[in-house]
Amino acid sequence: MRPLVHPAIEEVTVEAILHALSDPVRVAIFAEIVGQECTQKCSSFVPVGGEAIPKSTLSQHFRVLREAGLIRGERRGVEMHNVSRYVEVDQMYPGLLAAIGQAHTLQVGRAAKAAKKSGKKTK
Repeated sequence: MRPLVHPAIEEVTVEAILHALSDPVRVAIFAEIVGQECTQKCSSFVPVGGEAIPKSTLSQHFRVLREAGLIRGERRGVEMHNVSRYVEVDQMYPGLLAAIGQAHTLQVGRAAKAAKKSGKKTK
């Protein structure tokens, strides 16, 4: 089993954060982890936004978030538990994650409103 990569906070770059959070599934996963006070198992994210996500795809999303420095993962038996590094990242780049989170919330709200108007389901 390969060791998990967790960059030191000094190695976390804005570009890596923006890349990691450029995918709507990763933003949803990160928001969920930030919103919880305890570690989150990867398996609890199999349905993201009401859609089933294959475990292999989820593993890739978690790897990107971990290597960007946004989460810390820990193996516990056969499960991977994840915790947010929001506080550390916010100390390094004050307000960045909050701004991205607010923009994502606005985007999701607008998409839901537009879908409701047209009678379509949102992702």
